[in-house]
Amino acid sequence: MQDFLNFKTFISPMALIVFYYLGAIVMPLFIWFFSRWIMKKISMMEQSYQVAKNMAWGTLSFKQKILFMVLFIIMFLFMQLLWRMMFEFLIAYMQIREALYT
Repeated sequence: MQDFLNFKTFISPMALIVFYYLGAIVMPLFIWFFSRWIMKKISMMEQSYQVAKNMAWGTLSFKQKILFMVLFIIMFLFMQLLWRMMFEFLIAYMQIREALYT
């Protein structure tokens, strides 16, 4: 226990995998539900969202709307990829450290 508290023993890769899935799946869902909840709670935010949405979508052509959605999906997938690479790096670092110190 002393080694864990002094950071001589790192958390296991299993804990990192759990945090990866929390960040990759739970966090986007939580943010989406939280944004819907906050808009229902604060009427001014809901109104300003509707006005901005109508103004933005009203000025875009159908082709631009499709392009916007495709770019949004690509950015979301890119963020997921970066999130995965960050956790793969952390797990690899812990495996390298373990191999060097054992």
